[in-house]
Amino acid sequence: MQDSNTGQILAADWVIPMTEDNQWMDNNAVVILNDEIVDLLNTQEAKNKYPDYDVIDLPGHVIMPGFVNSHCHAAMNLLRGFSDDLPLKQWLEDAIWPAEGKFVSNEFVYEGTQLAIAELIRSGTTCFQDMYFMPKHAANAAVEAGIRAVIGFSVMEFPTSWAKDSQEYIDKGMAVFHDYNHPLIDFNFAPHAPYTVAKETFEKLVLLSEEHNMSIQVHVHETDFEVESFEKEHGVRPITRLKEIGLLTPKLNAVHMTQLNDQEIQWFAEAGSHVIHCPQSNMKLASGICPTQKLIEAGVNVAIGTDGAASNNDLDMLDETKSAALVAKLDELNPTAMNAYQALYAATMGGAKALGKGDKIGSITKGKLADLIAIDLNRIETQPLYNPISQIVYAASRDQITHLWVNGKMLMKNRELLTIDSNKIMQQTLIWRDKIAAIKV
Repeated sequence: MQDSNTGQILAADWVIPMTEDNQWMDNNAVVILNDEIVDLLNTQEAKNKYPDYDVIDLPGHVIMPGFVNSHCHAAMNLLRGFSDDLPLKQWLEDAIWPAEGKFVSNEFVYEGTQLAIAELIRSGTTCFQDMYFMPKHAANAAVEAGIRAVIGFSVMEFPTSWAKDSQEYIDKGMAVFHDYNHPLIDFNFAPHAPYTVAKETFEKLVLLSEEHNMSIQVHVHETDFEVESFEKEHGVRPITRLKEIGLLTPKLNAVHMTQLNDQEIQWFAEAGSHVIHCPQSNMKLASGICPTQKLIEAGVNVAIGTDGAASNNDLDMLDETKSAALVAKLDELNPTAMNAYQALYAATMGGAKALGKGDKIGSITKGKLADLIAIDLNRIETQPLYNPISQIVYAASRDQITHLWVNGKMLMKNRELLTIDSNKIMQQTLIWRDKIAAIKV
């Protein structure tokens, strides 16, 4: 495995820096020293300028920033395929929440997150934002694998195996926040949704967010039923309530957002809040379509997430990016809506901005951290090639992602995971499968 303290020259046929609209560079190299990108220049010039650096030649490949999966429930990989083809409310209340009540534990979260991270890396994700329970154990899995993560502390009003009420969720989450210290890991608040978290709890989280400079991720306006029910009970739409509380700030990551009016879009643009688009989960649960083109035109930062494998059923950001582009076109009945570059931007730099890491990752820029992937486009499925950005979004698949680096450290080489024991994870997963299948709710 490549030593992360050695200078590296990553030489490819194309480099997509994600710094200018629809631009790529031919026959360029990305130069890394330790964890940092130090240069981006012609391959031969790089070899001449840095003669002592290790050269990794990747003919037929693109090098680009790694994907930022801006919303998932990593440990729920152990519930992939557990309960499919149900409406959201029934899926949650009759299947997922009862199953979690039976099985979620420290071990479930740690081993489920290990399984998720193996898939994330093989799908080109270098950073993910999680929303689940037992955050310390999710963080441990990420650190051991070497992937970057923002781990959200779930907050609800009702009891789970993690906590009995909203105050205990907050207290236990803050204890992890104060005790855990690792450069790959950040934490934030993850209240489930306006219909499962009380106004008073949101008010507490706003104050804590400001005090500790922590972001907040929350499911918002996921379905029309949710919005209508909330408005009937409280007299306002959920986003109006969040605005009244003071939650609409640059620290907000609003997930799903399929039910929006023009006023709400304008509020988000004015506040600098971020929208996390999960198109495949929204389609599978028939939740609706996030109006990404309108959001982009209004100046709202849009990022992409997969949601959990129990509702997607994968963590494939490349496929998710294609879905985002196609759904936007269908929603607008406009083939120019969310073009390939805009979709790829949302999956990389858009996610970095949403997670508060736009100055560190998301683009190939001198001084940024070396979170990178290489994609082999020299395949029958992606030839002939005229535009590598379009080819990645519309034609490539995740099995063409061959190499991945986080902080300049190679975590995958020629599709082989270098920091994760794949066989062990498979064995663990089969044990969980047998347990869950035997006591299926």
